[in-house]
Amino acid sequence: MGCDTQTDGDSDVLAYKSFPTQHRTNPLERLNGEIKRRTDVVDIFSNEDAITRLVGAILLEQNDEWAVQRAHCITLESIAQLSDDPLVTLPDMAA
Repeated sequence: MGCDTQTDGDSDVLAYKSFPTQHRTNPLERLNGEIKRRTDVVDIFSNEDAITRLVGAILLEQNDEWAVQRAHCITLESIAQLSDDPLVTLPDMAA
């Protein structure tokens, strides 16, 4: 198996590179870094359930953060660069 071959998952992992430059961060890497940082602080877990609860709490917290950031950071104007349609607007119901 050569290193040149691209698997189906590669396109998913690298999808962030198709975003406009102001949105070109790798959220999965940042999330993994945050999980590592927070689990390193705890250092020793009493059991596997304790790890699951901590990581679950981190994921819920991150989901809330992304929901708020998406509304503030990703605007129609910044995402319009990704569209073939030159006129990007909100549907009448959302406006």
